[in-house]
Amino acid sequence: MASHFPVDIKLHQQSRKLEVTFDDDKRFELSCEFLRVHSPSAEVRGHSPEQAVLQTGKENVNIKDIEAVGNYAVKLVFDDGHDTGLYTWDYLYELGTRHTEYWRKYLAALSAAGIARQGEGA
Repeated sequence: MASHFPVDIKLHQQSRKLEVTFDDDKRFELSCEFLRVHSPSAEVRGHSPEQAVLQTGKENVNIKDIEAVGNYAVKLVFDDGHDTGLYTWDYLYELGTRHTEYWRKYLAALSAAGIARQGEGA
């Protein structure tokens, strides 16, 4: 059972951000790039940490659809064709509360791989 439930989800396609407000009044604006590179799908995470695939070139990705999955998650459909991750309410909340930490780790992983980002994102 989810610990946190969204009371409002808004997609801002022009700024490429997903705004999620939870039942404890916490509100997060998460970039589509951030959500895409932190997709909970096996394609991104693998079946173990060793199998995770570093996502690159997602600076301009956008969400083209949001599909409800029961009362516990949403499936985000990205315009690069990715649509296999289910973002549970608790995972979205985690991404919001740990955004800075996760973004720094992602940037460090890109740097370690010798990959430069284009654009602002985050």
